[in-house]
Amino acid sequence: MAPASRLLALWALARPGGPGAVAEEERCTVERRADLTYAEFVQQYAFVRPVILQGLTDNSRFRALCSRERLLASFGDRVVRLSTANTYSYHKVDLPFQEYVEQLLHPQDPTSLGNDTLYFFGDNNFTEWASLFRHYSPPPFGLLGTAPAYSFGIAGAGSGVPFHWHGPGYSEVIYGRKVLYFPDRWWHATLNLDTSVFISTFLG
Repeated sequence: MAPASRLLALWALARPGGPGAVAEEERCTVERRADLTYAEFVQQYAFVRPVILQGLTDNSRFRALCSRERLLASFGDRVVRLSTANTYSYHKVDLPFQEYVEQLLHPQDPTSLGNDTLYFFGDNNFTEWASLFRHYSPPPFGLLGTAPAYSFGIAGAGSGVPFHWHGPGYSEVIYGRKVLYFPDRWWHATLNLDTSVFISTFLG
């Protein structure tokens, strides 16, 4: 299952379910856990199957700082690097964050390909954005011999990444309700149903 990216009002260009929104499927077969222990995580999920974690961290402060208004006020003049959603992301574009938000952050044409869609994900400047990222509380469970690497993103409705796999990690929707853990080499795809703010924690 691809993590369903949703929207809260601060990032809305249109109300959820309005023009540009992608219809959401009601059925999800990935197990949800709100009371998971580390031992259960390692034994039942870490190397076997994905799981949706709920309520294990409090990122309300980080979420508030990720509102459209606050991000533009703090980082509007900072240059960000946009990537395509294809496997290798060869096409990169650098431009001010405010220009990205005001001119490119809009619902994507559903017929456009992943390599035709530029959006802000990864290639983050953690020095320039340190005042934001220091407020993020990552999921509490790691894997022995790995260190977390963050990838922050903001994307319009209809954007996402086609099916792919990589090492284990988490995909958290900041404006949304789920944190998904995916095991090593687990095939998955992402689709942003509305304008979305999200962060992935790769365990490598």
